[in-house]
Amino acid sequence: MDDLLTTDGLKKIYGTVLPTTAVENVSFSLSQGEFVSLIGQSGSGKSTLLNLVGLLDTPSSGKVILEGKEVHKMGRKERANLRNKLIGFIFQFHYLLPEFSVLENILMPSLIGGYKSDKRLKKFAGEILDFLGLSGLEQKNANQLSGGQKQRVAIGRALINRPSLVLADEPTGNLDTTNTDQVYELFRKINKEFGTAFLIVTHDRGIAQRTDRILEIRDGHLVQDVYNKYLSA
Repeated sequence: MDDLLTTDGLKKIYGTVLPTTAVENVSFSLSQGEFVSLIGQSGSGKSTLLNLVGLLDTPSSGKVILEGKEVHKMGRKERANLRNKLIGFIFQFHYLLPEFSVLENILMPSLIGGYKSDKRLKKFAGEILDFLGLSGLEQKNANQLSGGQKQRVAIGRALINRPSLVLADEPTGNLDTTNTDQVYELFRKINKEFGTAFLIVTHDRGIAQRTDRILEIRDGHLVQDVYNKYLSA
């Protein structure tokens, strides 16, 4: 299986007067279609690492290679274009635009990327809405939805550009147990049916144990990289 993402010796230092090393010497690879979790306590460096692999930040040293492209060598605009094309983001807070409809929120990454809102794009958005159980809500404003529905719209927004990789940062942190289970099952369904790779950042080991591979970061260092043999068997 080909590598989708590779990090090699990633290091990130913040500040100059009193420098703080948030991530140090982190190396790992993700293959196409993998379903992986990244765990760590608050302040461990997991969010910094997610920002680096998500091309939202640049490393102080080390490499990020995405689909064979050495991202660390790219300029800001080139990185942004690659990020919009290949990566979908899902956060703990859905960050929907309340003044826009469900359909408009889902289409937003495509419109930002310069795609025209044509019939083909709207058709795919409709397929996503149906896939997520949101059919009939296309024209509702985001602020008219329940918490679980809002997170589903955020998932749809992450999928609209058909990304190879979805990065989910504590995606169930604001949800109850029922909605947490539903979101997890949706992730699994997306992973299986679209072949989309997932890297799910969580401090919840219960969620991590339901993924196929677990990465653990502690004090900025990658201290564990294990396959979940129980699920993979």
